[in-house]
Parts: sequence; C-alpha cells; structure tokens
Amino acid sequence: MYYPDEVVEEVRTRNDIVDVISGYVKLQKKGRDYFGLCPFHNEKTPSFSVSGQKQMYYCFGCGAGGNVITFVMEYENESFAEALKILADRAGVKLPEVDDSKEDRAKADRRALLLEINKVAANYFYYQLRRPQGKIGYDYFKKRALSDETIRRFGLGFANKTSDDLYRYLKSKGYADEVLRDSGLVTMEARGTWDKFWNRVMFPIMDVNSRVVGFGGRVMGDGEPKYLNSPETLVFDKSRNLYGLNYARTSREKYMLACEGYMDVIAMQQAGFTNAVASLGTAFTERHAMLLRRYTDTVVLTYDSDGAGVKAALRAIPILREVGISTRVLNLKPYKDPDEFIKNRGADEFRERIEKAQNSFLFEIDVLKRNYSMNDPEQRTKFYNETAKKLLEFPEALERDNYIRAVSDEQMIPYEDLRRLVNRLGNRPGAVSTRVTSAGEERERRKKRDKDDGIRKSQRLLLTWLIERPELFEKLKGIVGPDDFKDPLYHRTAQMVFDGYAAGNLNPAEILNHFINDEEQYREAAALFHASLDESLSNDEQRKAFSETVYRVRRNSLDEAIRATTDLAELQRLMNEQRTLKTLDITID
Repeated sequence: MYYPDEVVEEVRTRNDIVDVISGYVKLQKKGRDYFGLCPFHNEKTPSFSVSGQKQMYYCFGCGAGGNVITFVMEYENESFAEALKILADRAGVKLPEVDDSKEDRAKADRRALLLEINKVAANYFYYQLRRPQGKIGYDYFKKRALSDETIRRFGLGFANKTSDDLYRYLKSKGYADEVLRDSGLVTMEARGTWDKFWNRVMFPIMDVNSRVVGFGGRVMGDGEPKYLNSPETLVFDKSRNLYGLNYARTSREKYMLACEGYMDVIAMQQAGFTNAVASLGTAFTERHAMLLRRYTDTVVLTYDSDGAGVKAALRAIPILREVGISTRVLNLKPYKDPDEFIKNRGADEFRERIEKAQNSFLFEIDVLKRNYSMNDPEQRTKFYNETAKKLLEFPEALERDNYIRAVSDEQMIPYEDLRRLVNRLGNRPGAVSTRVTSAGEERERRKKRDKDDGIRKSQRLLLTWLIERPELFEKLKGIVGPDDFKDPLYHRTAQMVFDGYAAGNLNPAEILNHFINDEEQYREAAALFHASLDESLSNDEQRKAFSETVYRVRRNSLDEAIRATTDLAELQRLMNEQRTLKTLDITID
C-alpha cells in the first residue's frame, strides 16, 4: 500500500515521538534526551534513548532505532501501512484513499475476512468446550491440570464429533463457501463438505498481536493424526509464527524458552514461565530464529528428552547460532517434557534446571559421544577426532581456544593434546575452509576489521555531529561531501543529509522514512545519527576530535580513489591532495 511522502511526513510530524513512546515505556529526562528500559530487549540499566530534537529513538544496548513510525511497527509488530494508520488515527489525520490495484484491495479484504472467520470459529470452539458434548475435552484439559483461567487465557476449545458442525454454524452466519474453503477450516470435495477439525480439543494459534490466524487440534481417542494443524492460508504461515509468542514477547526475562508443543507452552506459562514458545507442528526454521531474534539474544531449548527431542535440538542449535542467538539446552531427565517435569518437581526446581542449562556446543559434544564406546581405544580415538573437527567450526582463535578448554574439562581430555589435534586437523590440505588461522593471519584479519569499523565509526560520528550542529556544514565545504561516504547505505544517507541542509530542511527522522521497508537498513541508518558524542570532552578536546574525524573520513575516501584510478594524472592529483590534507585546519569554533 503506497502513501505519498508528504502524507507519511505529516503523520510523523503530528505524533511527537516522546509522547508516543511514553505510552509504552517509562521515560526519564536526562539532559536533552529521555531514557528508559528498552522494550526490545531485556536490561536493568536504561540504554534506550528518545530524542525530542531529532524525533528519533535509539537503544545503545541492542541497536534498535528509528522514528515514531518504525517504533510502532516494531513494538506492535505491524506493517508500515498498519502503523501509519494507528498514528494517523491518534493524531486525527485522515489518510487519503490510496489508489491500490483491484488485486491488492481484494487481498486485503480477504485477509480481514479470514481473520474474522477465525475469531468466530475460536469463540465457537470455546463455547462448545463448556457444553455437554464438550465435556470430554474439558475433562482432558482438567486432567492435564489446567486451570479455568489458563483455558480462558489461551482460548482453548472443543470441536464436536459431528463432522460438519462448524461448517453449518459458519454458513448460518452468512459466510460463503468460497471464503470458507480458503480459511482452512473446512474441506470441500465432490463427495461432500466436512470440517477440518472434529472430535478434537482445540488450540487457537495467535500472532504476536493476539489475532487468531490458525488452529491446532488434538484428537480425542485413538484417531489419526494425533495432532492436526491448520493448512497454510493467506493469514497463517507456520514458519512465521510461534505458539505463545503473543504473551512471551512481553516477558521481562532475559531469555526465551523454546519447546515442542502447545501443552508444554501452556503448562510453562501457567507455572509462571511466560517466556515459553513453540514451533507449530513443523521443524524449527531460520524464520523462527529471526523472529525470536527480535525479542531476545538467548534461547533455552526445552525439547523432549527422548531421541526425537534430542534430534530436534541438534537441528535447532546451528540455526539459532547462525542468527547470533546464544543457546543452552535444558536437562529434563528423568522426565519426558516440561509439562511432566513441572507436574512432578514444581516451578522452583524447573527454574533451577534453567539456570543450570548446558551450553549448546557442549551438549552437541555429549550427544556425539553417545555414538562411541569409550572403552574401545579405536572408538575413543574416533570420538576425539570428530570432536576436534567440530571445534574447527569456530573461526576465531580466542573463541575456539575457550571451547577447547571447556571440552577438555568436560570430557577429561588433556588440553594440550586436544589443542594439537585441532591444529593438525585444521591445517590438513582438505580443511582449508576450516583450518586454524595462524596468529599472524588472525592479527591481520583483526587489524583490517578494526580499520573498517573505525572508518565506519568516524562516518557515523561525523553525521551525528552535522545533524546536531548544522553550522558545521560550512566548515566542510570543499573538504568532505556525500561522495566521501563509500558504503552504499552511508552514501545514500549522507546525500540526503547534505541535500537537506542545502534546502534548509535537514530532518533525520524524515530521512528514515526512506528506509522503512527494509528492517536492517533502517536500523543501520538510525545508528548513523546516534554515534556517541562524549559530552565530557572539553572545548579543546572537541575541536581536536572533530578535526581528526573529518581527516579520517576524507583520508579514507582518497585512499580508495587512489586504489581505483588507472589514470596517471588523476593519481598525481589525488596524491597531492592527500599530502595537503594534513595541513588543513578544521576546527569547531
């Protein structure tokens, strides 16, 4: 859905960011800005800042940042159009009728209708649970020790034994066969129409905004399949949803508990562990990991302790590791799942087990060890070799050495022997991609990375300085311009900053509107305007810092131009400019 830039900007300017965020986060003014606990990650010391001057927010802890529109998008997990409408309604701005295509309007209408049908169906299932025909379902939940409050909280229900019960009810409400077929709640074939779910206890599946997007059902009796989920629909994508996340995302815990089933989530949340989630009848995917990454950087896997649960954990660990989530694995033995553990040992002991959860890599090594007989010297040697190969998964020498020490302690393998084995395997001809880098290579790699990071930091610092003190633009004339910011995102942003100053309407919050459709880009763009300016610096120190920052940005630009040019005259000109750059006197008055 497209809205003109001027409409987007009007909505943004009519919603003061401090007022809006104050409705979600308790803010306290410190100097020019406001600070509070970040709503996007767990912290005890406020690192979430809101600038009334810039009309932007930024968390120095997790890097979340943006303007008032992106805040509502991220906090409420809404699309750009939905967030814009929320803010427009709040400010009393009437959004224009957008010229959507006929197909877009039809899709939006169908999506809204499907959500409506799901809500009606969820209420119907909940009602049936308390009827005489639903007693079998109610008794099942009570046998699983669920309270009436928990049943209500999760909207648990019952699908009657009559195979077209829900279909007839929805038809009586006026819904057409065509849309009911798309809902995934009914099956329509030449031989007849029947409900997708019948004779099952029902688990409504909600998105992060608590809208019912699908259902899961457990059969009563010996029918198959035991568990059945809604098919993929316009509003339901298994890989984009996690059961219980609508509650878990508001938890103040520092981690998420990932488990396998609905009942595990419900049992844990009933016991006070409101940070529990589960994938929806499908294997854990990268999309699930990315979804979790929005709310936490630590996950504790609480999968079943049987063989299938161990395999599920082994599949999930590298996926979580790839997106930067630290992962630990809970030991549930002697019980099969979290529900059974809590019923037998209670919430306090479950929390103790969470605190003692095992590092995921050490868990992988323990599972690997089960494949070998440690009483057989040949088998033990194979285990050592496979362990050394796994340790090569860590490309950084320091991290790899930390794990070598940890595995050495856990598995009682002499540290030096294991380290030599890792080095030997890493330097084999066939192990180029995973070989252990030498200390010199590691230093060179770190040196280049530090240089790149330093240049990017200088560019961020310069942009922050310019938007906070626009008078500095005059000092940069003929010295630094947008083309000196070489990274594509940095260059695009710098161009808008310089253009905004030239036009007399420099507005960093408005600039962010151009990045809203790409989450990674708007986060990085927001960071460009929030580099840390040390307010404790004296005037002389600030003058020197500004001069050095300008010098580094321009010097890097010249270095890149020199490396790229093949024209001898141009090379001479660039080298002359590079030599005179050191003599420039660029200071803050």
